[in-house]
Amino acid sequence: MAELDLSTELQQLRSTLGDIRHVIDLGKLETDIAALKEKAGASDLWDNPDQAQKVTSALSHKQALVKKVADLTSRLDDIDVLIEMANTEQDASVQTEAKAEFASLRAIMAELEIQTLLNGEFDERAAVITIRSGAGGDDATDFAEMLLRMYLRYAEKHKFSVQVLDTSYAEGAGIKSATFEVDAPYAFGTLSVEAGTHRLVRMSPFNAAGKRQTSFAAVEVVPLIEQTDVIEVPDADIRIDVFRSSGPGGQSVNTTDSAVRITHLPTGTVVSCQNEKSQIQNKAAAMRVLQSRLLEIKRREEEAKKKSIAGDVKASWGEQMRSYVMAPYQMVKDLRTDYEVNNPSAVFDGDIDGFIAAGIRWRKQAQN
Repeated sequence: MAELDLSTELQQLRSTLGDIRHVIDLGKLETDIAALKEKAGASDLWDNPDQAQKVTSALSHKQALVKKVADLTSRLDDIDVLIEMANTEQDASVQTEAKAEFASLRAIMAELEIQTLLNGEFDERAAVITIRSGAGGDDATDFAEMLLRMYLRYAEKHKFSVQVLDTSYAEGAGIKSATFEVDAPYAFGTLSVEAGTHRLVRMSPFNAAGKRQTSFAAVEVVPLIEQTDVIEVPDADIRIDVFRSSGPGGQSVNTTDSAVRITHLPTGTVVSCQNEKSQIQNKAAAMRVLQSRLLEIKRREEEAKKKSIAGDVKASWGEQMRSYVMAPYQMVKDLRTDYEVNNPSAVFDGDIDGFIAAGIRWRKQAQN
C-alpha cells in the first residue's frame, strides 16, 4: 500500500490559517470578547431587549470564531499523527480516516477564509432583501417566488433567523415582490453579492405551446439600520398609507387596516409591511426597512462619487449577474465569476454557498 503524503497540502492549509489569524486579529478579538462579557453581565442588560440581543449575539459570534481557529490549529496538529499512524501500520482504514479529516479541514478553512474577506463597513449587519419580478409575465412572478424560496431554504440550512416583512402576490402565479430580513452575523456582507438581475430560461409551464421562455427578477440587498446610524427622515418627507392586509386565495385576510405603506417623497422609495399583527408594529418595521434603504442609497452615492474622482468607468457588478437555465440543458452560471453548476434543482433548494463564496472572492479582487 502506497504511503499517504499530504505534506504540501497541509503546508498550504497552515499558511492559509496563518493569514486568517492575522486578518481576524485574535488579540483584538479577545479584547472585544472581554468587553462584551462585561456588557452581558450588566444587571440592566435586558431593560433594552433589542440591545441585549445584539450584545449576546456579537459575543456568541466572536467566541465561536476564536474557538473555530483554536480547533483548526489543534486538528492540523493531530492530522500529522493520524497520517504517520496510517503509514506506519499500513492501515487502509486509517488512511481513509486521514483523507476524510483533511477534506473536512480544507472545507472549514475555505469557509473561514471567505468570512475574513467580509470587512466592509456594513458587512457585519443583518440584511434586508427584496425580490421583484421583472419582464416575463407569469414566468417572471413565478421565478420571483422560486428565488424567495431559494433564499429562505438557504437561511434555514444555515439556521439564520428570517422574518418575511411583506409579500405582494401576483394575480396569476407567484409574487410581484417580497421583502424579508435575515438576522445573522455578516448576513449583509455574505448575501450582498446576490444583488442584481437574475435570469431564468425554461420551457414555460404557462405557455400552452410549451415554448422556451426567458424571464427576469431583481434582487436588492441592503444592510439593516441600527440605532447608532444617523438617518434622519423628517415627517414632511414621508407619506403613510394604511390598508387591509391580504394574501392569496385560501389564506385568511385581516379585517382591519393594519398594513402600512410608507413613501419617501424625495427619493420615491416605497416600503410596505403587512405581516405584523398591528398597524404600529407594521409601521415600525416599515420605517426600519425604509431607513435601511436610505442608508444604502447614501452609501452608493458616496461610492459613486469615489469612483468618479478615481476615473473608474467600469460597469457596476450589481447588474445582470446570474442565469438559471433549465432548457434545453441544465445549468446555473454566475456571469461575473463564471462559477457554474449543472443542478438547478439543488440551487433552487438553497444550495447557493458556492455562488456566494465565488462572488465574495470576485468582489474582493475587483476592489483591489
